[in-house]
Amino acid sequence: MATTEINHGGMDAAARALGDGEVLMVNLLRYNAEARYDGGDQPPCSGREAYFTRYVPAFAEVTQGQGIAAQWVGSVHAALVGPVDEAWDDVAVVRYPSFAAFRAMIEGADYRTKADPHRRAALADWRLLATTAMPLPGADADA
Repeated sequence: MATTEINHGGMDAAARALGDGEVLMVNLLRYNAEARYDGGDQPPCSGREAYFTRYVPAFAEVTQGQGIAAQWVGSVHAALVGPVDEAWDDVAVVRYPSFAAFRAMIEGADYRTKADPHRRAALADWRLLATTAMPLPGADADA
């Protein structure tokens, strides 16, 4: 099922599980062919264009100085495992100093007014996974 809205039950569970440490948010992104804005205040463009030329700059403005940074962004070329009807256009990994920082950002008025409208217009489907780094078994901690 396609969704672009954050699951608030998931937010509460993540807040309890993640504590105060760094969080890496993994975004699986599927774009609308054409961005879908409420109202006609934006020139037409593709969902991908709305995401990278409108959402990303607004996100950067809203999060400036908060220790929030994109770590990796890449295009998906093929899904080798998974349902054939679950295709993704891009993957983005964003680092937050804590889950509380993520939550404060998405619940803040600046994000809701400046960035979120572009995200909503751009995305046809989205998965957002809250992750933390873990040591690999057998990996040398000093390497």
